[in-house]
Amino acid sequence: MICFALLGMPGGPELIIILFVVLLLFGGRKIPELMRGIGKGVREFNTARASLEDELQKGVDDEEKKEKKQKQLAAEKLEKVKAEKEKLEAERVSHTD
Repeated sequence: MICFALLGMPGGPELIIILFVVLLLFGGRKIPELMRGIGKGVREFNTARASLEDELQKGVDDEEKKEKKQKQLAAEKLEKVKAEKEKLEAERVSHTD
């Protein structure tokens, strides 16, 4: 376990050796194709992530609009009930006089 902690990230000479081995394994012609493939994958991932974020934000916005509309309808109902109550009290007062 301690050995893994001591290894850490590869430094300059280690990276040069790793790049040399990759060059030997894949050849000079395959590396640009490999990098293009990785670039396309990263772009597709970022596009999908942005699309998902947009959908989630749209869902949140829709829920907020729905909540706001429900609160507005509840407030309107409350105003109607208060107006009806005042009207009934006014009628009751006028009948008792």
